[in-house]
Amino acid sequence: MPQSPFARALLSLGLGVAVLALGLAAWLYTQPQESGGFIVGEVSVSGAAQVGGPFVLVDQAGATRSEKDFSGKFMLVYFGYTYCPDFCPTSLSVMTQALDQLAERDPAVAAQVVPVFITVDPDRDTVEAMAAYAPNFHERLVALTGSAEQIADAAGAYRVYYAKVEDDSATEYLMDHTTFIYLMDRDGAYATHFATNSPPAKIAETIEQWAER
Repeated sequence: MPQSPFARALLSLGLGVAVLALGLAAWLYTQPQESGGFIVGEVSVSGAAQVGGPFVLVDQAGATRSEKDFSGKFMLVYFGYTYCPDFCPTSLSVMTQALDQLAERDPAVAAQVVPVFITVDPDRDTVEAMAAYAPNFHERLVALTGSAEQIADAAGAYRVYYAKVEDDSATEYLMDHTTFIYLMDRDGAYATHFATNSPPAKIAETIEQWAER
């Protein structure tokens, strides 16, 4: 049966909308999906990413540490705080499991990796607090704190967001912060990053791949 002009117009309109939708979907598919200024998931870059840089902080033993102390080593870096109820202990546990698995697979490579925890809550995370917290995770975990200015400088270098969450009903405040685990290469340059829920085996495998370069 011949279609009416109205039916043909609706069909043409529908086809046009479908073509536009497919085009938009294809364009979106090719765009990086971002969260907090970083591509979500586990990615690496071919160019020099502006993540990482100089810092001067204090470890859980009270010793002054800078990025130069880790020269020639890989770093797994996580920014968080000791009062964190969820993301921080989960991420540090993932880091610990990844290093333990890496030590079983390749002890020589595992020895080249330093796990680093940098607080975003220097008011509460004193040297003593970090010394009590670090043993809950990896035996080689370097837990770093410092003045508010030093923490801000380190977080800025790693493009890490953090802010105090005010809640009058809570007895203790929380901190909102970036939850990525960063892998820095032997030169202190950004290699890649991982999400909190990344499988430890995947992290271990990725470190091995970078160690072979």
